[in-house]
Amino acid sequence: MDRLSRQLEFVREADRLKGVLRHTELTDPARRENSAEHSWHLALMALALGEYAPAGTDIGTVVQMVVLHDLVEIDAGDLSVHAPAAAQAHQHAAELAAADRLFALLPADQAAALRRLWDEFETRESREARFARALDRLLPILQDVRAGGAAWRRQGVTADQVLSKVTLIADGSAALGEFATGLVAQAVTDGILAPPAAGDPGPGR
Repeated sequence: MDRLSRQLEFVREADRLKGVLRHTELTDPARRENSAEHSWHLALMALALGEYAPAGTDIGTVVQMVVLHDLVEIDAGDLSVHAPAAAQAHQHAAELAAADRLFALLPADQAAALRRLWDEFETRESREARFARALDRLLPILQDVRAGGAAWRRQGVTADQVLSKVTLIADGSAALGEFATGLVAQAVTDGILAPPAAGDPGPGR
């Protein structure tokens, strides 16, 4: 029963992820997304878009990674991918500490196995991790487009900033990277994403 008690404590603690708000805007209903919704949506994307992963990718492992990857936001909160480098470094340290605490709630064997998956996602050391990270970067772009660029405008994001994240998408899936590049270019054309800063060649160039 001690094993079951620890597993249930982990599950109960994970429920707190539903209260962590992200920077991404939803359109129906109009509100900010929470991190648990984001993780579920990524798992669904992995199942729906698995054919665009590199050959030999284990989609089951990808699903596990995306379900686990943002649990650390229970302690660390969400930070925009466009935040300054200093804030990103602080967030990384907070997430590592959160991973230490949260996975330790589980029995030792499960804690080690799930922590390995979380670390693998972070370091992108496998094709599964690279595809999972590609989905994690693509989904907010899809949502920002659907919401008419609301989050982009609120954060003052420009096309070159979004395109810098597309590189990571292409690293995990060439097809999804190409699609994302076109999506950014169309967002600029539609006026929902600010054009690149002066001196940047712009999307698709």
